[in-house]
Amino acid sequence: MRLAALAGLLHAAASLYWALGGRWLLDTVGAWAVDLAASAPVAAGLALGAIALVKALGAVVPLLVESGRWPGSRRFWRALEWAGGAGLLLYGGGNAVVAGLVLSGVIRPDGGYDPAAMWGHAALWDPLFALWGLALIVGLWRSRRPT
Repeated sequence: MRLAALAGLLHAAASLYWALGGRWLLDTVGAWAVDLAASAPVAAGLALGAIALVKALGAVVPLLVESGRWPGSRRFWRALEWAGGAGLLLYGGGNAVVAGLVLSGVIRPDGGYDPAAMWGHAALWDPLFALWGLALIVGLWRSRRPT
C-alpha cells in the first residue's frame, strides 16, 4: 500500500504545484490545461487545488484505514478502495495504451494530436495512475483478513 500512496502523492504533488502557479510539465496534460492556466489562473488554481486534495486523500486514506486511524467501517472503506484501485488501473492503463497507439501511428486522430500531451499520457501520468491502482489492489489483497 505504500507504493500506491507514493504514486498517488506524486500525482497530488504535480496538481498542487500547478495549482500554485507552476507550469513545468503542464503541457504534458494538454494544451487546454496551459490555456486555462493562462486565461483563468485563479479558477485553474482552485480546481487544481481541489484535485490535489482528492488525490492526496485517495493516496493516504488506505494507509490510515489499515492502521486503524481512519473513522468508519473498515469494510466500507476497503470496498471503496477496491473500486478506486480498479478504476485507476483501468483508466490509467487504458489511456496509456491508447496514447501509445496514437504515438506509434496505429491510431490516427482526424484532427491530429498534441504530441507533448500524448507523450505525457503515454509515458507519465496514465502509467502512474495504473501503477497507483495496481499497487492499491495488490496492497488490499495482501492485507485482507481471513473470513
